[in-house]
Amino acid sequence: MACWKNLRKPGYVLDRAQLDARRLAGVLNRVFLAEPLGKGIAHLRFAGSTLASIAGADLRGLPLCCLFSAEARETLAEVVECVAADRRLATLVLTLDRCCVQPVAQLLLLPLTDGPEKRLVLGCLGSNLVPPRSRFRILRRIAELPVVPRTSASETVGIGATPSRRYLKLVHCSDE
Repeated sequence: MACWKNLRKPGYVLDRAQLDARRLAGVLNRVFLAEPLGKGIAHLRFAGSTLASIAGADLRGLPLCCLFSAEARETLAEVVECVAADRRLATLVLTLDRCCVQPVAQLLLLPLTDGPEKRLVLGCLGSNLVPPRSRFRILRRIAELPVVPRTSASETVGIGATPSRRYLKLVHCSDE
């Protein structure tokens, strides 16, 4: 999503407070915000009307995996964990559970934060012809690209702020 990319600083994860729903107006019906709660489990905090139509229900509070077939849920859990924990951007090609192998949608998953400690997943479904009450299967994972470079355990990466640098300063004292 261009909005996410334009708002974030290179090497940093975008914070939820920096998102403006007005900038997402053209895709808001296909956007969701999920909060990872455990190993690969993410509950939906917000889901647009197209996603609710596909599920056949209001999705707030439900797990993201309710949009997927049982066979796709393990892969989905791995990808959600990769996006949230490893701060990676991921793209999935989807088909319908009751369909053959024709792709019907792409799902873009982006890392997001809600303050310094909470990690979220922002998603957008790119599709035109998904019937109501459908479930998805994952055909393939297209990309899982790093957003934030790896750091050492003692170094923290700023989130939504400008990078800070630590400098050592040599101080010389003489008692003469």
